Amino acid sequence: MSELRMTDLTMPTADLGPVNPLPPLFSATDTQVAGIDEADDEMRRNIAYGRVRTVLPHLTQDGYDRRQRPRTHRVAVLENETLRATFLPDVGGRLWSLVHRPSGRELLFRNSVFQPGNLALRDAWVAGGVEWNFGTIGHSTTTASPLHAVRAQRPDGTPVLRMYEYERIRRAVFQIDAYLPDDSDALLVHVSIVNPNDHEVPVYWWSNIAVPETADTRVIAPADQAWHFAYDHRLRRVPVPDYAGTDLTYTTRAAASADYFFELDTGEGPWIAALDGAGRGLAQRSTRRLTGRKLFHWGTHRGGNRWQEWLSGPGTPYLEIQAGLARTQLEHLALPARTTWSWTEAYGHVQIDPTAAHGNDWQQARAAAGKGVDALITSARIDAR
Repeated sequence: MSELRMTDLTMPTADLGPVNPLPPLFSATDTQVAGIDEADDEMRRNIAYGRVRTVLPHLTQDGYDRRQRPRTHRVAVLENETLRATFLPDVGGRLWSLVHRPSGRELLFRNSVFQPGNLALRDAWVAGGVEWNFGTIGHSTTTASPLHAVRAQRPDGTPVLRMYEYERIRRAVFQIDAYLPDDSDALLVHVSIVNPNDHEVPVYWWSNIAVPETADTRVIAPADQAWHFAYDHRLRRVPVPDYAGTDLTYTTRAAASADYFFELDTGEGPWIAALDGAGRGLAQRSTRRLTGRKLFHWGTHRGGNRWQEWLSGPGTPYLEIQAGLARTQLEHLALPARTTWSWTEAYGHVQIDPTAAHGNDWQQARAAAGKGVDALITSARIDAR
C-alpha cells in the first residue's frame, strides 16, 4: 500500500553556512554561446531571449566549508511495493534516492556525503539524485534552499508530497506533486509552473537526474541526432551514437566533459534511459510538454575526475540524464501572462536484453529500450495519470 512518511537521514555533511549579505551585482550567471551556426530560427530566438546578468534579488550562498560532520536531514519518503523514494525538502526538494524494492537496487546516484560546491546560480550546489531547476539557465536559485512542503491527496486517496516555491527572479511559482499509486511501478511527479503576472515571463525547467556511471553504462534516447555543447561554447548538430570517432552514448569513452541535447523522434513520447551492462537501470518518461532530453558527462580527463571527487569523494563516478522544456539548456521559453504549464514525469526501473542494449545496431538498441520504457509506463498511461 502506498504511504508517505516524514523521517530523518544522517550523513556526513558540510555546513552550508550563512548567506553572503553583499549583493551579487555583476554575477556571470548565464551560459554564454559563442557559435550557433546550425541552429534554426526558433532556437536562435530562444537562446537570445530572457537572459539575466545577476541573481538579484537572491543573495549568494558561499558560506559553506569542507568540514563534514554527521548531520541529520529531514526527509520525506514515498513508498509502495515496488519503489521507495526519498526527498530532501530542505535542499530544493531534491529526490535523493529511488530504490527498486524487489531487487534492492538504487536507481539514482545517491551521494554518500552532502558537500556543496560552486556550481549553482547562487554558488552552492550538491551532486546526486534528481534536482529540479526552474527560472533561468543554470542550477536553480532554490537548489540548496528549503521548499514549502505539505501533505496532499489524490482523488483516489493516494498520498502526495507537494513542494512549491515562488521564484523571485521570474516572479513565478513552481509546484511539484510526487506520488506513488499502489499499482504503479513508476514514481510519478506532476509539475506545474505558474505565471501570475499580467505579462509573459521567460522560463526554464530541467529535471537533472544523476545516475551511477560504469564503463558499460549506456544512455539511450529515441534520437539519431543531438546538439553537442562543450567548453568552446559552440552548439553543433552531431549524429547519434557515433561522433568524433567514438560512441557518445558510452560516457567513459570520452576524454572531455560535454553536453548532448538529443533531437527526439516526435513520433514517440519523450523518454531517456541509462542502462548497465546487464541492460538494467533507470528510465525517465514524461508527457510531451517536457520535450528536451540531455546527456551530460564529466569525461575522463583530470579536471572532470577532480570535480567528481570534490563533490562526492573518490571512486564515485556518475553521469546525468536530464529532461527539459526546451530542446537545449541554452534557451528560455515565453510563459504567457496568467498561464499555467504542467506535465507529468515518471521514474522507474527497466530491464532489457543486454545484447540489444549494447549491440552495434543503434536502431535495435532504441527499439529495445523503448519497449522497456513502455513496460514501465506507456505514453497513454502517463497521459492519464
